[in-house]
Amino acid sequence: MIKLVYFKMRALAEAPQMLMRAYGIEYTYLMSWDHFGDQWSKVKPRVPFKQLPILELDNGIQIGQSIAILNYIETVKGLSIRDPEKAAEACAILQSSQELFAPLNPTVNFAVGEDFKAKRDAMRSDLESRFSDLERYLNKYDGRYFVDDMPRAAEFACFHHLDLSKKLDPKLLDGFPRLMEFVDDMTSIDEVSEYMKNRPELVDVGVEPKLVIDGIAHPTGVNKT
Repeated sequence: MIKLVYFKMRALAEAPQMLMRAYGIEYTYLMSWDHFGDQWSKVKPRVPFKQLPILELDNGIQIGQSIAILNYIETVKGLSIRDPEKAAEACAILQSSQELFAPLNPTVNFAVGEDFKAKRDAMRSDLESRFSDLERYLNKYDGRYFVDDMPRAAEFACFHHLDLSKKLDPKLLDGFPRLMEFVDDMTSIDEVSEYMKNRPELVDVGVEPKLVIDGIAHPTGVNKT
């Protein structure tokens, strides 16, 4: 069975997990220390691009970089868009969505106190600008998603960041009705809903972020606790 390897945080492993679940790919999710049997600082030099997540295939090949992982999943499940123009638009949306990673994901997962508040307030206008771009794309075609009625890598990447942004401010999306509809559509996918209900809960954001794993609250990070 393929393995998705990451850390204790809600970030770049979310979209691949939801995409694989939505299209019936079985996988195992492992923390870095469980997969490699050592602390991240010692493992990092031999990991592709010295960062996670990685997708490790049954033959041992390790796919690094989150966009490459998402593209691989699309390819093996036959989700590629045949129209070259729409395919390019979907690629652009995926890249644009992934650009939301910083500072959104690090802030939600790690920033505390006044540092959290300062980063939250500083990124608000940039987030709203990017949300406006994404909303415009959603309004371009008639389907439920960006180019048609099938959610692919771009949709799951975008959805993750929109969902995570609620940890900054639950009302951040209120000015973007089409994005809110999109979030509802993604959440209505049975596999996505089930995943969100059962994934580790991210708590105490902005105070002392933790992931609740098997009923135990662990501080977010790259080290075993």
